[in-house]
Order: sequence, then structure tokens, then C-alpha cells
Amino acid sequence: MTYLPAENRYDSMLYNRCGKWGLKLPAVSLGLWHNFGGIDNFENGRAMLHRAFDLGITHFDLANNYGPPPGSAEENFGKILKQDFSAYRDELVISSKAGYLMWPGPYGEWGSRKYVLASLDQSLKRMGLDYVDIFYSHRPDPDTPLEETMMALDHAVRSGKALYVGISNYPADMAKEAAQILKDLGTPCLMHQPRYSMFERWVEDGLLDVLEEEGIGCIPFSPLAQGLLTDKYLKGIPDGSRATREVFLKKEDVESAHDKIVQLNEIAQNRGQSLAQMALAWILKDNRITSVLIGASSVKQIEDNVAMLQKRSFSDEELGQIEKVLKK
Repeated sequence: MTYLPAENRYDSMLYNRCGKWGLKLPAVSLGLWHNFGGIDNFENGRAMLHRAFDLGITHFDLANNYGPPPGSAEENFGKILKQDFSAYRDELVISSKAGYLMWPGPYGEWGSRKYVLASLDQSLKRMGLDYVDIFYSHRPDPDTPLEETMMALDHAVRSGKALYVGISNYPADMAKEAAQILKDLGTPCLMHQPRYSMFERWVEDGLLDVLEEEGIGCIPFSPLAQGLLTDKYLKGIPDGSRATREVFLKKEDVESAHDKIVQLNEIAQNRGQSLAQMALAWILKDNRITSVLIGASSVKQIEDNVAMLQKRSFSDEELGQIEKVLKK
């Protein structure tokens, strides 16, 4: 069947500027880290992308290694893009990244110019694109000069293969240095993509201040702490959940956070929200945040997460209650 997006797709979504720059992103963006790879149900991924766009989500975030297997999320996204979204390319913001292991040998990961630019070419081929809207250095490389990685990002823009560039997982001091290098090269840093949630708040210790000073946007990933900040683990660890596979989320993580999850869920219910909705809104309360990057395994999850936008504000009392729980 031919996909026709909803005519009212822009009516309810909030769009925020990326730092001081002209590009706007939806307050909720969809990441394809999980559930869009070669081992996943293709039609489920397709349905999620359709529904996301219908709800005003214009930003789809990928990376070279997303799958599994690595690269397969970009391949699947490319198929769906060609089949359903080719007429709407200019309404989309598509991002990818390079930094983690993609192929064997000394040139298959990290931040050398050779790897970064080869990876971008591979990503474009997998997705069937001439350019990505945002291209990120996925992680800092301790053995490559920061100048080399940033020069590669600058080249990606000047070659027409990326419109903007960003960084991900960079600590505050390196983010500031990277921003200055890019500024001097004439290709400013648009975005930073850090891990940030109620349970992981390192960005508050300097990084958000740097981004504000430099005019850089921020799009946190793992805002639900790999599912901890949902109702999934309120009554223990269900069969088939991510924690049972001990990948990215461990059983001990669930056990140690259980009491906090229960108490936060009670606060969310009093607000008339699910725990996941409250956790997303809590991140967006900071005006330095451009967009929150969600993952999803179903259309319903996307719908529920976007519904969070109907109740984004917090009272001082609610914020105090949340802080009291988080500090225990």
C-alpha cells in the first residue's frame, strides 16, 4: 500500500531550534538503535516510522553500527525511505554517526579521518542518500588528535555529504575544544548527543553550560535509562525483557533502582502521566535541550511518548519530590 502521511502532522508537535542555529528539531525524535535491524520485524519498523512522521517526528537518528548486524538499521531505513518517504525527503532530518567498530583492522573504528569519511560514504550508500542532515563523531578517540576528527567532519560538510555536524559522548572539556576547532574551520558544531536521564545526570556537571555558551543544541539519548524509567520493571524483571538478556541493562541495575522506580511512578501517576512520559518531560524542562531521542519497539510506545508533550511543565513541589527520590 502507498503511504500517505497525515495532513495534520505538524499541528501538535513542538519544534525547537538547535542551540543558536537555524535548524529546528521536533521535541521528540526517533532513534533506530534497537528494533530496526536485520534480526527485527521489518514491517513493524516500517509502521513505527510511518506513525512517527504522522505525529510530527521529522528527525530519524541512526549510526553506522546500528542493527544488529551492524549496518542493517541503515539498510532497512534506506528501503523504507525509498519505498515510502522519497517524496518527503526535504521534510526529514536524517542523522548518522561514526566512531564504534564497523569493520576489522586498524581503520574500522574510532576517529581517524580515513575511518570517519569512509564510514560516511558507507552509510550514505546503505541508506541510498546523497547527504545526511547531521553527521556525528560518535565518541572521542583517545589516540587521534581532536583536530583530525573535526577536520574530517568539516570535510563532510564541504563535500556536500552532510549539512551539519555534531559530536556524541564527548565530556565537557573536549566538547568545548571540539566546538572551537570546528568554529575556526568554518563549520560550527550544531549538536551534542549525550546519554542523559533521571538516573544518569553527568551532563548537568558542566556539559550543558558549555553547550549553552557555544550555542550548541542537545539531544539526549537513553532518556528512559534502557527501560528502567518505564512501568516494565515495577514488579520485577519480566521474561523476554532487555534485562533478562543482560545487554545494555543488567539485572542488578533493575534491582538496585527498583524502589526509586516505584516512587517515581507514584509521582507520575499523580501528575496523570506514565513514568516514561514524566521522565521524558523532565528532560525537556531544561530549555537547553533541543529534542529528546526515544527508542521504540511498537507504534503504541511512540504514541504514548509523544503524548507526553500535553503535560510538559512541573510544579516546584513535583520537582522537589523527584529530586528527593533521586538522591536516596
